[in-house]
Amino acid sequence: MTIDAGAISWRFFRVWKRNLVTYQRIWKVNFITPLLEPLFYVTAFGLGFAGLIGDVVYGGTHMSYVRYIAPALLAAAVMNNAFFETTYTSFVRMYYQNTFDGILATPISLEEVIVAEIVWAATKATGAAVVMLTVLGLFGLVTFPGALMVVPLAFFGGLAFASVGMFFTGIIPTIDMFNLPVFLFITPMFLFSGTFFPVSNLPAWARPLALAFPLHHLVELFRRFCVGTHETATWISLTYLSVFLVAFVLLALMSMKRRLIQ
Repeated sequence: MTIDAGAISWRFFRVWKRNLVTYQRIWKVNFITPLLEPLFYVTAFGLGFAGLIGDVVYGGTHMSYVRYIAPALLAAAVMNNAFFETTYTSFVRMYYQNTFDGILATPISLEEVIVAEIVWAATKATGAAVVMLTVLGLFGLVTFPGALMVVPLAFFGGLAFASVGMFFTGIIPTIDMFNLPVFLFITPMFLFSGTFFPVSNLPAWARPLALAFPLHHLVELFRRFCVGTHETATWISLTYLSVFLVAFVLLALMSMKRRLIQ
């Protein structure tokens, strides 16, 4: 299935705006999760684990365990918001609501619809990250002004994970089967990307697997700017995520075109 790059223009913004208008009707409900999620984690890990674990040595720096996981919580929120928006939510718009069919009756191209879905998911993920960053900042768990770099990085990471979700939407036959990529792709990344413990603590054979996860590189970038230290070079993480993003944007376009045209 070929991709017509010339069919992509700023018209995709119209679809993005349509999703924004729809989201404004339910934003108060969606606002609760990024607001309360860091509170729950900080309370659970701060009160429950602080006395058991003590300080964590990461990147040659000693820090509290709660401060260590704070940037990872931000990265995981970006991943979840972007991925679930372009899987379950996009699937509902495509299959049950027939929204894509209605949009394609206008001059907007199929490529523009797909790009708009990806950009919208990244936008929504960035909004969640901003809310969480504000909460974590009030607890003194991130350092400003460096932590402000989370905002553009959240959008960048959101594009990557939204593209993955869009790819799965193009190949998953029914909405129930999204449990497979969630269980086989999202859950392992959440657990083994350096979110809850440094990747350097893993056995030597397991470290390359953890380093292959895109979430690991987003976590490293967030920690670089939120707490001032990291273990993976910044240029490696940026390069990895850039290649990952381009690859899955192309795969998402091809899989969705094949599904919608057939």
